[in-house]
Amino acid sequence: MVEVRHRSHMAIAEAGMSGGATPFARSIHSQLADQLGRDIVSEVYAPGELLPNVIEMCERFHVSRTALREAYSVLTAKSLIVARPKVGTRVRPKSEWNMLDPEVLAWHLQAVPTENFVNDLYVLRQMVEPAAAGLAAASRSPQTIERISRAFSDMERFRDGAGDLIDADLEFHLAILEATGNHFLAALGVLIHASLHCTFQLSWEGAARIQDDRLQQHRAILEAIRDGAPERATQRMTELLRDSINDVRESLARRGGRGDAGPAASSG
Repeated sequence: MVEVRHRSHMAIAEAGMSGGATPFARSIHSQLADQLGRDIVSEVYAPGELLPNVIEMCERFHVSRTALREAYSVLTAKSLIVARPKVGTRVRPKSEWNMLDPEVLAWHLQAVPTENFVNDLYVLRQMVEPAAAGLAAASRSPQTIERISRAFSDMERFRDGAGDLIDADLEFHLAILEATGNHFLAALGVLIHASLHCTFQLSWEGAARIQDDRLQQHRAILEAIRDGAPERATQRMTELLRDSINDVRESLARRGGRGDAGPAASSG
């Protein structure tokens, strides 16, 4: 079995995106790829660094060469590592990592997210989602409006932790992306998913709750789309994302200063 060397990373993983269970614990090679992936994004093995040789890695994690080779294949496909004959296996530069891969995103969130990582995630959202909200308002399809309305109703119902607020918020944003009819934009839903989990994970204290003003910002986006007002929908989404990233920055600052997150909750 894979030896658990880095307890802090494993503990974070258990509280990760699946809400308690380790998300990618399947076969031995999958478990090993999961642990090594977290280690790489946490810079236990830094970019540019050679990984220990095969014999050392097999002994360290108590796995076969076959399991190690298959785990390396997973990480190679995600552009995290590269093998060179007579040189060894090296961690690739961060700029080459496949950051759109769901597992790579999850590994970043299972480690302690940095402000730079969160900023980068939100920069992409700020480039895409306001325009998507405008397109959704322009199309104003009854199916889209009903789906967004249903998601918002769930957010209202679950605002104090009575249900899955994250999924309701995620559905709200995914519905807007998919309303554009652009499959490439809809595929960015995995980034929205990761961003929402990151925001809530950093900002919640105890039960999953949402600030009243963030909930009202979602309502304003829904109303703009329902009214067929593209410019207003774009502006309201811009405001929500701006305030949401500020919430996360404040939570990161509190965590850095006190070792925990404050009581404020965010959404977005």
